[in-house]
Amino acid sequence: MSQVSKLNLKKLLIGLTVLVIIAGLITYRYVQNPQQDNVLTIGISPPYAELLQTVAKEVEKDGIHVKLVEFSDWQAPNVAVQNGDIDANFFQQSVFLKNAIQQTRYDLHAFGIGSGSHVGLYSKQYKSLEALPQNARVVIPSDPVNSARALILLHRAGLIQIRDIHNELSTLQDIVANPKQLKFLEVEGPQTALAYDDADLIFGFPHYLNMAKKADPHSALFLDPVDKKYAILFVTRKDYVDHDKKLETFVKAFQNSAKVKTILDRDFGTGMWFEGWK
Repeated sequence: MSQVSKLNLKKLLIGLTVLVIIAGLITYRYVQNPQQDNVLTIGISPPYAELLQTVAKEVEKDGIHVKLVEFSDWQAPNVAVQNGDIDANFFQQSVFLKNAIQQTRYDLHAFGIGSGSHVGLYSKQYKSLEALPQNARVVIPSDPVNSARALILLHRAGLIQIRDIHNELSTLQDIVANPKQLKFLEVEGPQTALAYDDADLIFGFPHYLNMAKKADPHSALFLDPVDKKYAILFVTRKDYVDHDKKLETFVKAFQNSAKVKTILDRDFGTGMWFEGWK
């Protein structure tokens, strides 16, 4: 056999070997993970675990397998979506998302809309806002978006005045009038419910109050009006490809599920939540 023929044969064998290896890897992937392409992974915060698990069970009939990943903070879910570790997350509203994108330059967007809830001002010790004493201790969330939402609510309740009620990122420095000289303590959003026993007034989220078994969400001294921009969103990367419409199917199931409405009534309180997609 000539040197040229030997060289060509060697190249052919190498090429065939590479093809066999590639075919083996592809086969291994599908044998070991036959459902991988059907798995939808969604990051959530703990209050939404049972809610989304209910939807996950409903879409099983459509051949969609859902994996829920719980995060204990409000930063990691966006990092995970941006990095491609999960398909989507469900924990934030549009103002929070907009601020997160401005801060991080992440390539995220709202894929679908879920439910939203009222927030309110709660007190264990006082039965009215008028009864609040001078120098009352008020607990509000520490993150920029929910801190501003708390200040807007306090403004609407007549307890303080801020420069611009339409500023979605108002801070304590934007308070221009504070007749009762309220003393503000900022804590992580979910922790506001835990301050109910000790603070004079808290800015409360219905589901966290229920989870902590601290107060009936309906017992607020003052509630905010319905505002659809505070509905929780299903968030993905802008370049996310929804293969077989898995996420679209999941979102539609969420929006139309009778079981979801029952859980929202129980966890948030009847009349304390709203449909953000309508």
